[in-house]
Amino acid sequence: MKQDETQGEDTCRTIEVAVVEPPSSKTENFDEEFHVPPLNFAMVDNGIFRSGFPDTANFSFLQTLGLRSILYLCPEPYPEPNVQFVKSNGIRLFQFGIEGCKVICFNPRVQTYQWKILILKEPFVNIPEDTIREALKVVLDVKNHPILIHCKRGKHRTGCVVGCLRKLQRWCLTSVFDEYQRFAAAKARVSDQRFMEMFDVSSLKHLPMSFSCSKRISIHVDSVRIDAVGVGYVLIV
Repeated sequence: MKQDETQGEDTCRTIEVAVVEPPSSKTENFDEEFHVPPLNFAMVDNGIFRSGFPDTANFSFLQTLGLRSILYLCPEPYPEPNVQFVKSNGIRLFQFGIEGCKVICFNPRVQTYQWKILILKEPFVNIPEDTIREALKVVLDVKNHPILIHCKRGKHRTGCVVGCLRKLQRWCLTSVFDEYQRFAAAKARVSDQRFMEMFDVSSLKHLPMSFSCSKRISIHVDSVRIDAVGVGYVLIV
């Protein structure tokens, strides 16, 4: 509020002045308000999540999940910042180092005696089923939940583990491949899908899945009993 007295006149003018706060010299810490999920992050089922490799920018987000376990599917040692994160948050780390296999392909557009050999990284061409089977046992154990499954990009290795879990949940192959392709996108591999198709889940069927959304649902329609098995969709009754 400012008062201005005019000479020669016994008057007083009142002027209202807006108060403008000076800009704060401190930068607001948006990390406390916004949490950034890892690449390809998604919920698989109750207490089960998947993603690409989490970095330090994702740690605050992962803390909101209250993780008990992380299932790491790469052979490389876990980076030190990630090791410190799991230790400080009481998270158990399970590592199943799955290597990508090299496949030799030939370029048919050049003459036979000059064929160029291309080395392609094609995951899971010769992967032992036992590795995936042991990883699934960790995933199915509710004592490890909430659990995060991840590899580097959350596409191939993670996609195959989740795909085999879906088979165990009695999803049809069309839905299994559909989910795999959503995450792998242009990098989807026929060898991964073949592996999931051929994977034998019989030795895991005895393990309980009380946590799962994909349960057998029995409904009666006109006195006809129909067993609706989870095939990637939620039936609300």
